[in-house]
Amino acid sequence: MKKNMSILEFYDYLKIGRPDVIIPSSASNVHEGHFNVFKRIGSCALNSAPYNRKDFYKITLVIGKGVLNYPKQKIIVDGSALLINNPITPYSWETTSSNQSGYFCLFNESFIRERTEPFKDSLLSKIHENPVLLLNETQVKDITLIFERMMGMMEDDYSFKNDLLQTYVKLLIHSAIKILPKEAHDNVHNASTRISNLFFELLESQFPINTTDDIIVLRTANDFAERLNIHVNHLNHAVKELTGKTTSEHISGRMADEAIALLRHTEWNISEIGYCLGFEYPANFNIFFKRQTMASPRSFRQLQNQEM
Repeated sequence: MKKNMSILEFYDYLKIGRPDVIIPSSASNVHEGHFNVFKRIGSCALNSAPYNRKDFYKITLVIGKGVLNYPKQKIIVDGSALLINNPITPYSWETTSSNQSGYFCLFNESFIRERTEPFKDSLLSKIHENPVLLLNETQVKDITLIFERMMGMMEDDYSFKNDLLQTYVKLLIHSAIKILPKEAHDNVHNASTRISNLFFELLESQFPINTTDDIIVLRTANDFAERLNIHVNHLNHAVKELTGKTTSEHISGRMADEAIALLRHTEWNISEIGYCLGFEYPANFNIFFKRQTMASPRSFRQLQNQEM
């Protein structure tokens, strides 16, 4: 199986036969909050898309025929369905008829966490085992309306556009959860989900950092395990089982997101930002930030200032 497909690689694939597709500048930076939405007409080739993991979430309203190839099954779609794909599970979509319509949106993890009320991973985990939801006419109309509002908002210059787009994404997820059979609702409340939800709630409780007096104290998997009163191996297993990422990866990613936000939106010096994130020495913060973003905090801030 090929390595994970990035957002840029997806756009390259999408552009085949579609010169109108424009790649947003934010797609080149994996730590930028990225979102986009498209109509499926004209973007549904009659050949199978690559089978791999994608570095983004994708929600699709399919109207037409096709096959979703999953690790242990092939799911045939004949009619109207909502497809919800995440960065954890490899998949491919094979169109089997020329009569296709609908919409799809894609977004990365930074988009659903960027400086606003966190988008709980528990929402997406609820539909992890149900990637295809068959829709009736009323559900198609309701979901179509959400996508049309997304597309309208993409053309708007409203200052809080991303906040509204995040709300529309949450509406799609909640629409999917409502469609799930009751058994599926009940099955998600297992031990791993409960522990993971507690971990994410505790992680998010440390953010956003509003003043230079705010200093995070939970920075390692052991820190979180001690606070949750469970063994660190138990925590790591639960988080990895539910999300496909380690506890440390989630902690580092969230700290990097906060560092990026502070470099963009405050005038604090780099030492102050690093100290708030638990780095006593600026050199250690520089090493961490460069490992996460491939840029030093200083060069990142300078680039942001040039683009403003």
